[in-house]
Amino acid sequence: MNLQVQKNTLYVGGLAEEVNETLLHSAFIPFGDIKDVKTPLDQATQKHRSFGFVTFLEKEDASAAMDNMDGAELFGRVLTVNYALPERIKGGEQGWAAQPIWADADTWFERQQQEEEMQRLQKEQEAAMQVAEELHRKKLADQLEGEKEEETEAKNDPMAMAEAEAIKQSS
Repeated sequence: MNLQVQKNTLYVGGLAEEVNETLLHSAFIPFGDIKDVKTPLDQATQKHRSFGFVTFLEKEDASAAMDNMDGAELFGRVLTVNYALPERIKGGEQGWAAQPIWADADTWFERQQQEEEMQRLQKEQEAAMQVAEELHRKKLADQLEGEKEEETEAKNDPMAMAEAEAIKQSS
């Protein structure tokens, strides 16, 4: 999966329960102006899930924060700080994708049209093969019938009979 890294947004893992968005903002503000801070909540407990995202206005500020805060300690826990990957949305052709499921609608429709066209062409080809086989069989039948007629004519032709008898006598 080739996901584009977001150079302004940092993933911050290993957060203690006491850390909230305000504390996370305070810990990262020395490195530059912050655009947004998010700590996704666990739906069951309504507490953050031990990680968050800090988005800086400038890429250089995000880089400096990552260099200085990765491995740092906050409320007794060691932080893991990396560039964040784009949010993944369930759906798409590969299961998890960086786009909504309806983004595949055009390609799906095109594939359906191609499949229908392939089926139509296969049916046409099969029909053409059947016609060719019938023509071949008819031609063979005509040839066999022609050979039978020649044999019958040769038996009834007195000249042919005399030639055949002469050949028999000379051998």
